[in-house]
Amino acid sequence: MANVNRMRAISVAVFLGGMVSSLVMAAPKEVDKVTRQEIVGRIAPVGEVCIEGQPCATAAPVAQASDGPRSGEKIYNSYCTACHTAGVLGAPKKDDANAWSQKLAAAGSYSTLLSNAVKGIGSMPPKGTCMDCSDEEISIAIEYMSGLKP
Repeated sequence: MANVNRMRAISVAVFLGGMVSSLVMAAPKEVDKVTRQEIVGRIAPVGEVCIEGQPCATAAPVAQASDGPRSGEKIYNSYCTACHTAGVLGAPKKDDANAWSQKLAAAGSYSTLLSNAVKGIGSMPPKGTCMDCSDEEISIAIEYMSGLKP
């Protein structure tokens, strides 16, 4: 029993000694002015929250000029390819005219097919997850994948 108590006392002493030495080693070190400025720059906030009525909220963001709608290929490669390349959960594959014809027939019209894609249908989420796509861009993507025309 005495040996067990002695071992516990040694363990506690070693633990406390380690804690004290880590505190001594963790003491802050002075850095030069350039290093300090670099650190401040790295930990600076990347933005700020402005509430309407505060002075910072008066400057409205400037919208970027658009070159028009994105191409069907670009939208397909960014948002549609995961499901429409492999036909996941019944998604018609790109360039599979038969599958797209069946989708069109089931919808009844191209505008209904487009509406289904925009709103989401079955396993397809709204806009196929391209939440910043316009309805026109969704139509362009459908045209690219299917060969169908509105």
